[in-house]
This record gives sequence, C-alpha cells and structure tokens, in this order.
Amino acid sequence: MANLNAIAFLTRTRRPGRVDLTDIVSWAWLILGTLAVLVPVVWAGISSLKPEAEITRFPPTFLPRAAEEVTVPGYDKPLSLWRAEVNGETKEMAMIRRIGLKAQLVDPKNPGPPVSVNVKDITPVQTLTIATQNYSDPLTRFDFLTFLKNSVFVTFVATVLTLIINAMAAFALSKYRFRGDKAIFVLIISTLMIPLTVVMVPAYLVIVGVGLVDNLWGVIVPTLATPTGVFLLRQYMLTIPDELIEAARVDAASEFRIFWRIILPLTAPALAVLAIFSVLWRWNDFLWPLIVLSSRENFTLQVGLNAFQGEFSVQWHYILAMTFLSLAPVTVVFLFLQKYITTGIAGTGMK
Repeated sequence: MANLNAIAFLTRTRRPGRVDLTDIVSWAWLILGTLAVLVPVVWAGISSLKPEAEITRFPPTFLPRAAEEVTVPGYDKPLSLWRAEVNGETKEMAMIRRIGLKAQLVDPKNPGPPVSVNVKDITPVQTLTIATQNYSDPLTRFDFLTFLKNSVFVTFVATVLTLIINAMAAFALSKYRFRGDKAIFVLIISTLMIPLTVVMVPAYLVIVGVGLVDNLWGVIVPTLATPTGVFLLRQYMLTIPDELIEAARVDAASEFRIFWRIILPLTAPALAVLAIFSVLWRWNDFLWPLIVLSSRENFTLQVGLNAFQGEFSVQWHYILAMTFLSLAPVTVVFLFLQKYITTGIAGTGMK
C-alpha cells in the first residue's frame, strides 16, 4: 500500500490523466536541484576513499583506484606497474623513475637494463583500492577525536541555551502587552540587516574583556540570542490561544510554570526547526571559533580540519575523509527532526 501511495504521489500531475508543461518544468527543476545537491556529496564520499595520489590525478576516476606495485630484485622499494609498448610488444613494466617526458622502465619478471619510454605511451596498471587509512590515521595519529568532542560540546550547549533564551524572549513578546513591545520586536528583527563582520570586532573585544579568549564558552556565549530564533518562535507562539494561559493563571500557575508546562510543549515544532538551524550554524561555524580559539586542544572540528592545509601542500585525502565523517551528526539530527520542519515553518505565518 505504501509503495502504491508513493507511486501515485510521484506520478501525480497538475491535471489528472494529462501531462502539462508545468509538470515537466517542475520535475526537471526537482531533478536538477537534487543532482546539484547530491553529486558533490557523493563525489566527496567516494574521493575520501581514494589514495592520496589518485585525488589529484587528471583526468579523475570515479571509483577509488590505486596503481599496482611489484617488488623487483635489486631495488629497495616496490615499483609501480605500467603498461608500455616495448619492441612492438605490450608488456607490464615497473617504473624506476620519470625524467621529464621519459620514463625509465624495467621488466619485473626479467630485470635488465632500464628502457626509456615516452610517458604518453604508458598507462598505469590500477586495481580497485579503498584507502581506509584516510579515516584511521586522523583518528589515531591526529587530534580528530578532540576536535569532535569540542564541536559536540559547543553545538549541544549552544543549541540548548539558544532554545531556552529565544523561547523566553518570544514568550514575552507574544503573550505580554507592555509599552514599547512592538518597537523592541522591530529592533530585534532589524539586527538581521547588520552584517556579521560589523559586530565581530566589538564581540571579540567583549570576549577579551571577560577573559573568555581561547575558551569554548567564548565561542558559545556571543551566539546564543538570535533574531531569527526570536522571530520564528514569536510568530508560532501567536497561534497559541491566550485562553490557555488565562486558565492556567486562574489555577494559580506561575508564569514560569505556564512557560515550561504549556508554551514549550505546544511550541515543539518551531523549537525543532530552530534546533536544526542552531545545530547547522554551530557545527559548520569556522570564522568565529578561528578568531576566539588559539590552542589546538580547544579547536573545534572545522578549525581542526584547517590544520591539514599546510603552506606548501594540502592533505586532501584527510580533509575529504574527515569532512565526510563530520556530515554524519548533522544528518542524524536532520533525519530525527525533519518531520517538524514543514509544520514549524508553516505555523509561523498563521497569525
């Protein structure tokens, strides 16, 4: 039954039994949008399994492959295998070295004097190879687990405090009537037009003044109150009937009890949407933690990944592997809370 419903939904058209131009445009737009989002993620995931040399190879290969190597008597290190035409015969030869446009090859089965072959006439012998060391090395040799722990702490604490602070502000602006309430709300929303770079220097000076430099709390505290969160929650709380609050007050419920036992449970869809936004903001934040943090043991995941980029080389195999691994927590949060997104966002405009 579920499969039939899914098929009926996917084949549904604007006019029953007739395919309209708008249906074709809609499907083309959805397919192109899906590919635009999905292809880079799939490519990054597959590239994270490639050996280091294969990531920069041109033209690139889709599947992770690596050159076969063979041990040749008389040589200390294993040599890579290449297919080359020698004396009119195609052979698998081991490369000793490459000098300009010439490659020095030797027969691995019958080592003899090296043969010089043009590099345009040789092709590598490759096999399907999964480079698991791209994931294991950062976990064992580097501080990836420390970076991950710091990011989880910052994201979790900042998200919980953001939900509480923004919910309290939204409750006051939606359910209380006082002089200047509309002006305060407009002032909060107007801060959305202020670029982040304008407030970054003053915020850093405040962090220096209170002694939170190179501290994870210095990353968390300045980002707790967000105008987006206040607007989202206030608009949703406007849909909650005031009669519920009045009835609770008649029963001698305190204002905090009303907020905690009535408002927050009814605002769960909007809170879930804000939680998803907050997790995405904190988990992917790079610039602010880079400014505040200076000790390696305090680096978050995004700042820590920057350590794999040196002055003369970039360790793309580690960056791709750890970047792809860092997508897992955000994906899990989104899968658990995705059903609230449509409900929460749609509810913000009902009143």
